[in-house]
Amino acid sequence: MKFPALTDPTVLAADLRAARARANHITADLDGERLLGPSLAIVNPPLWEIGHVAWFHEFWCLRHRQDNEPAPSIQPGADTLYDSAKVAHDTRWHLPLPDLRQTRDYAADVLERVLHRLEREAENPALQYFVRLATLHEDMHAEAFHYTRQTLGYADPFPVENSAGTTPASTPARGDAEFTGGRCTLGAMDDGRFVFDNEKWAHEIEVAPFRMARTAVSNADYRAFVDAGGYAQRAWWSEAGWAWRTQTGLDAPHRWLRQNKTWHLHWFDQTLPLPDDQPIMHVNWHEAQAYCRFANRRLPAAAEWEFAAANESAGTGNRHYPWGAASPSAARANLEGRGPAAVDALPDGDSAGGCRQLIGNVWEWTADVFNPYPGFVADPYQEYSQPWFGTHMELRGGSFATPRRLIRNTWRNFYMPERNDIFAGFRSCAID
Repeated sequence: MKFPALTDPTVLAADLRAARARANHITADLDGERLLGPSLAIVNPPLWEIGHVAWFHEFWCLRHRQDNEPAPSIQPGADTLYDSAKVAHDTRWHLPLPDLRQTRDYAADVLERVLHRLEREAENPALQYFVRLATLHEDMHAEAFHYTRQTLGYADPFPVENSAGTTPASTPARGDAEFTGGRCTLGAMDDGRFVFDNEKWAHEIEVAPFRMARTAVSNADYRAFVDAGGYAQRAWWSEAGWAWRTQTGLDAPHRWLRQNKTWHLHWFDQTLPLPDDQPIMHVNWHEAQAYCRFANRRLPAAAEWEFAAANESAGTGNRHYPWGAASPSAARANLEGRGPAAVDALPDGDSAGGCRQLIGNVWEWTADVFNPYPGFVADPYQEYSQPWFGTHMELRGGSFATPRRLIRNTWRNFYMPERNDIFAGFRSCAID
């Protein structure tokens, strides 16, 4: 494959250390029974996942060879324990895993070996590529650790003092932004930067004119649907969505709780009053679709979402982020471990067309099935995208738990439509 342009190795090393520090922070207090936790289809046992991340680093940065015959691992039996492509999910709770100290020692040993190799081979483009891949892979698992703690009711790893707060901006964003559409590009430009295989490559498409909400749907917006009995009315739901709702028996988002006629929110190990101005979160694709039908709206296509995020006001040019080329800052995007912010917050991150928080706060469901772009070719880590095409739905934008270095306008996330454990919400488009 063609590797990205060489990056400053000190930046790669610093990001590698930062990704490990973040993951270690989120998992620092996990011990005893919580190292395995309950066997659920939507989570991994943390002890296994910590080891898997270390194995991934070692496999791609230290063991990978061009003939696809990997060098031996420093951890005996590592491939039979931690290769997620070969170790069935429901068996991971029953493997002879090393204990926590041994697992952390393995992870620390691998990290030091990778850093030493990067120092020795600073101009090796293949090594640089795999170091970046391993760093971003750990970032994704750190976010998974984060929402796993929410799923299992463990304490918030980033307490309230680190929250972005709920105060709306002095320039509230209301209504829809209008986009003229036209010819545009979808996907990442081949400009030498690291991107994942499912972002490759930018290709021309036609986007019809559309109107997109300037903000994500808020808890207050969604509560109107719930209070109107939306979960009990078959008319708002697709066939698959109604089957899911019937099976679960839910009459509201699964982390909402009604107490004394007032809605509250299960937030990690606490129950808090529902913050009206924050984005609806922990709703799945079916719930997002049902709300849109109730509101006489629709989910945006992924191409519309990217058009709104990437195009200049004149409809030409592709921005790396909604606000331009500058890296995400705390004033522009709610990323890296803070709690959700009000949907009106952070106007400095507005897109050229006036949409707010397209990056950060909550992942946003789109209407599209996750599928490859024309001419798709899998990168060396072939299990990243290809196995999930055609079955998962596409999300965009990142959440408050997403590291800054991971996200950009072209980044594509993907989950099954029934997943409501992730930090995901949505925004809507007008039906013209």
